[in-house]
Amino acid sequence: MALIPYGGWFCSRSLKIYITINIAMSETDPILLHNIDTLKGVGVKVSAYLAKLGLYKLQDLLFHLPFRYQDRTQIYPLSRVRQGQEVLIEGRVVQTKILQKNRRMLVCQLTDVSNHSITLRFFHFSSTQVLSFSVGTRLRCFGEIRQGYQSGLEIIHPEYDIITDETPLALTNSLTPTYPTTKGLAQQKLRGLITEALVHLSTVDDAFPETLRQQYQLVTLSEALLTLHQPNPKHSVAQLLSTKHPAQQRLVFEELIAHHLSLRKFREYTRQIKGVQLQTNDTFYHQLLDALPFTLTNAQQRVIAELKDDMLQSYPMSRLVQGDVGSGKTLVAAAAALTAIESGYQVALMVPTEILAEQHLKSFSQWFEPLGLRVGMLSGRQKAAERRDQIENIVLGLSHIVIGTHALFQEAVKFKKLGLLIIDEQHRFGVHQRLALREKGSHAGRYPHQLVMTATPIPRTLAMTAYADMDYSVIDELPPGRKPIKTVVITNTRRHQIIQRIGAVCQKGAQAYWVCTLIEESEVLQCQNAEETLILLKDSLPQLNIDLIHGRMNALEKDSAMQAFITGDTHLLVATTVIEVGVDVPNASLMVVENAERLGLAQLHQLRGRVGRGTAASSCVLMYQSPLSYIAHKRLEALRNSNDGFEIARIDLEIRGPGEVFGTRQTGELQFRIADLLRDQPLLPSIQSAAEIIIEHYPEAIQPLIDRWIQSAEDYAHA
Repeated sequence: MALIPYGGWFCSRSLKIYITINIAMSETDPILLHNIDTLKGVGVKVSAYLAKLGLYKLQDLLFHLPFRYQDRTQIYPLSRVRQGQEVLIEGRVVQTKILQKNRRMLVCQLTDVSNHSITLRFFHFSSTQVLSFSVGTRLRCFGEIRQGYQSGLEIIHPEYDIITDETPLALTNSLTPTYPTTKGLAQQKLRGLITEALVHLSTVDDAFPETLRQQYQLVTLSEALLTLHQPNPKHSVAQLLSTKHPAQQRLVFEELIAHHLSLRKFREYTRQIKGVQLQTNDTFYHQLLDALPFTLTNAQQRVIAELKDDMLQSYPMSRLVQGDVGSGKTLVAAAAALTAIESGYQVALMVPTEILAEQHLKSFSQWFEPLGLRVGMLSGRQKAAERRDQIENIVLGLSHIVIGTHALFQEAVKFKKLGLLIIDEQHRFGVHQRLALREKGSHAGRYPHQLVMTATPIPRTLAMTAYADMDYSVIDELPPGRKPIKTVVITNTRRHQIIQRIGAVCQKGAQAYWVCTLIEESEVLQCQNAEETLILLKDSLPQLNIDLIHGRMNALEKDSAMQAFITGDTHLLVATTVIEVGVDVPNASLMVVENAERLGLAQLHQLRGRVGRGTAASSCVLMYQSPLSYIAHKRLEALRNSNDGFEIARIDLEIRGPGEVFGTRQTGELQFRIADLLRDQPLLPSIQSAAEIIIEHYPEAIQPLIDRWIQSAEDYAHA
């Protein structure tokens, strides 16, 4: 099965979503769509270096922006230069010598008309260079002024040109850009290639509708690019680099729109695919509701209705359901699963960890088996015979719902009639993985519905941009009776006091978690070892039943440990972060997280969500080792001050950036050249409005904008 990246996302070739991007060179800018190797001096070697930077066409050079600027528009007298400045100077050589101290070096003394002097120091030089620095030679140099040990001011390895009467040097009239480059590709070479590309700037098709450009007060594309590559010295460098300059804003705005349009276009393609049309009387669903000891929240009922409506359509559902820890996403998923099962289809539920798979197995078995439905499970740790039985049940259609980890991707796993794919904790999977699993469910030219769930709250404007190819629902209500979890942050020097508190709490009938970040000893991380912690706690609290669970235990051992904790036989469970998601023990009201400074904010929020699931007041103790870094302090402070998942998500985005929060660093998604979802969040409502106008009134602009910003679009189309 071939997966074709599209706009940083992935679609399956056999889904017949042929992304027919028009790569034919447009009439207005054919030159800029030429390959870079058409430029003079770009051979195989230089092309390879440029490819490392993602530069393949002349157009790519134009959108490869500087990360800093140098002012070479004026010559500074040596009498005015100061330490730390980057300046252009000019003078005559009055002395050149080779010194042999700790290392061999070439030292050149330069004097200008102000009769001040400066030292030029070279640690790497040739004999030709020594000869060229003869006394009386005029040099123009650029570099950073430093304070030498004994020789006054100096420049180490300056850029320089030799000035003669035959070769006078003109000053530049714009700031000199410095570009991101790679080993083997000199800055001067890259600068020259971009200057060549700028010659063809007048042939660039703006593509952005003129009425929208004026409405949002954006400069033209040509003006923006010329300003950023060759800015006037009067421009504020700080503003140019902070993306607040109108030239930067134009490119940021256009890039965000291009990505939004690409995902919307992908969404249109998916809606042309035939999906599984489900018909149900909701018999199973009502039987489940009758058996539950509680009533669904209004938010759960609303989202379930949205899912059912989606699954009645002729195209496959693709919906993201977001809900904070404890909001009841699993029951929403169960309701969707029953709709598919009652219509005669199977359901696959993919989860990132085995312990979460085992937890879901218990929940779904408890709900579904009384309805006469079979729940199966696939994981990497199953014995061969058990795995064969499970796979056979899937192939024959005997398993109505199958819960599994990455084991669901095994080639031998073939569904008889898959109608719904549920992805839990979507940030743990790449888009290509969930689409590959959907491919497994193709049946008679139709494709299964897809429900993606996340407990990582994402601000709505960000979600609508990051997941513009999906419909979006929020479970924004917690079950009644839930009490806020009190969060305490303390140093690990107070460990003894915490142990005493755990003893007192458990003696009163409650249960507790003690979470460690590592299984084995590590001097580097200085994290308390889970197995050593178990011994310590057993010695300190002999009156309690204390057990251990971690990811390296086999399924039977983990199941036994969890069962003992769920039934209340275990008072205190020492665990690694395998309990981060899915574990639901209402009687557990206290959690201690060891070395909390080592964990991310989202992970800490998930862990904290394992307590506070009953009616008792619950607490979470975040224990850290001093000294705390600034970021670690910010994380722990955020947890102490808020139980609101959206506020925590906002801070998490601020700390880590959207690429990590959305789980996209490894999958190629959300890779922007200039824009940044977090930094440019205030623009997103305008981006969404402008994109709607383009779709409705300027459809001819969609493809040129996508082609310009989505990297290597032609490769995706022809893969």
